Amino acid sequence: MHHRLLLRRGAMPVPPPPQPRMPGVAGARLFASLPPPPPLQSRREVHVWYVCPDELNDRSQLDMYMELLSPSERKNALSMNGPRLQKDAMLSRALLRTTLSRYTDSKIDPRSFEFKKNKFGKPEILWRSDDSNMEWPLHFNISHTSSLIACGIAMDAPIGIDVEEKKRKTTKSILSLACRYFTPSEVDSLAKIADSDAQRKEFIKLWTLKEAYVKALGRGFSGAPFNKFSIQLKTNSRIQITKAPKACNDSDSGDYLSENWRFALAELNSSYYMAVCIEDNSRGSENGPLPLGLKVWKTIPFIEDTLVSGTDAVKLIT
Repeated sequence: MHHRLLLRRGAMPVPPPPQPRMPGVAGARLFASLPPPPPLQSRREVHVWYVCPDELNDRSQLDMYMELLSPSERKNALSMNGPRLQKDAMLSRALLRTTLSRYTDSKIDPRSFEFKKNKFGKPEILWRSDDSNMEWPLHFNISHTSSLIACGIAMDAPIGIDVEEKKRKTTKSILSLACRYFTPSEVDSLAKIADSDAQRKEFIKLWTLKEAYVKALGRGFSGAPFNKFSIQLKTNSRIQITKAPKACNDSDSGDYLSENWRFALAELNSSYYMAVCIEDNSRGSENGPLPLGLKVWKTIPFIEDTLVSGTDAVKLIT
């Protein structure tokens, strides 16, 4: 039906009825939302969704994702220096919004989410006081590399995630960087590794775990420096975190640091180390703390999801 009507002089035009907005691309091709993921079963479970920006190049598809962003998010993405960084910034926000929507059974449109930051700058979902959607106590965190963007989701528990390239290059020697950022016990452990490649990989594993922990704490690097706590990869495939001894001239007691956290460390696509950290105040079992459950999907939002947990794409280290 045409909505261009002949009107009497002075009559107000009748607007066409609103059309439902659905994700789509040029040519009127529409993509229905895929089935929601399995529910997060407990506070000790984390789901990770990731995209590979280099594989997403369809202009209309990218425009579709851009439409999901808030005006401030679009402005921020377009302010990045160069098309690649702009694309990555846009995909990061689109991935977050579509992933969060999945865990509300798609009852909340990806475009409807609002966010706030805690006093240290960590983003959180902003639930309005009159919002009936408080039944979804979702926590999230995002990590970027030059070729992968990952979003971690947890229920009822703060979460941190970090992804680093296994072949990440450093401008300084591993031990000089470790002396600057790590605790003495961690430096000593790295110094005992004779093979330079193995030493570099162990350094990246520790960095990834520390980054995930600091992000889960939500205090930022300046609020929780890496040299305030030690992480040890035990021979029984468990990760242990301890507070570093307080220096006599250190006014920061580090009382905010806690050992009630669970980690997962994995190789992703044989090219990345991925660490996930969530808070866990449960008492565990007679055999010690219960392990963190981890499921990972590769996604092209609205188009294709692939569960990669249990495949060669995800190899758990601890």
